[in-house]
Amino acid sequence: MKIQLFQFHVAYGNTEENETKITNWFNEYLDNDTDVVVLPEMWNNGYALEELEDKADISLKRSFPFISQLAKEFNVDIVAGSVSNIKNENVYNTAFSVNKDGELINEYDKVHLVPMLREPDFLCGGNVVPEPFYLSDQTLVTQIICYDLRFPEILRYPARKGAKIAFYVAQWPSSRLDHWLSLLKARAIENDIFIVACNSCGDDGHTNYAGNSIVINPNGEILGHLDDKEGVLTTHIDVDLVDQQREY
Repeated sequence: MKIQLFQFHVAYGNTEENETKITNWFNEYLDNDTDVVVLPEMWNNGYALEELEDKADISLKRSFPFISQLAKEFNVDIVAGSVSNIKNENVYNTAFSVNKDGELINEYDKVHLVPMLREPDFLCGGNVVPEPFYLSDQTLVTQIICYDLRFPEILRYPARKGAKIAFYVAQWPSSRLDHWLSLLKARAIENDIFIVACNSCGDDGHTNYAGNSIVINPNGEILGHLDDKEGVLTTHIDVDLVDQQREY
């Protein structure tokens, strides 16, 4: 399986600018034989929390058609990071994924909100654990958001259900970079699972984001790793290694 992670600076409170960047990157950087593209957390408006009541998507009515069209046009599965999203009069941090046919194959609301970034003041936490779901090639995977990484039990459920890849999407701060790298490696090792983690980078005027998007195999070995600048991480993984690792 060939995976490309798009690590970029998310424009603060500017959905149109972020959509334009994503579209341009698909046109410029996507390889023809890529199976999955991964985007970072909150890519529509970033952490413009005080503006989200006006700027957040509503039930994915803008974000899903945008990603769906890209998936169909480029014939690729998209683990579409997450977006600020209004449902039932509350704003959620909603992750979703779309297959090559443009169909919604996963939706998950971030459960654990970050006190240090004042998320609980502006967002509503989800109350459902991340479920495993199938990519177009029938690989069973799961999708988890940023701060949820600090809670190992979040991944245990989909891993025990047979997920072979855990996609973590994030806007993880530079001040906690060591935590990001250590926890991702721990999740790979303790669950015998591939970890594919896509972070944002750059400074939004409030927080500097760490980048360091990374892919780790079930034995805890790093297969690919970016620095703190914008870039595309391209890796190939053999999902059969998960079953081999879990037999030991």
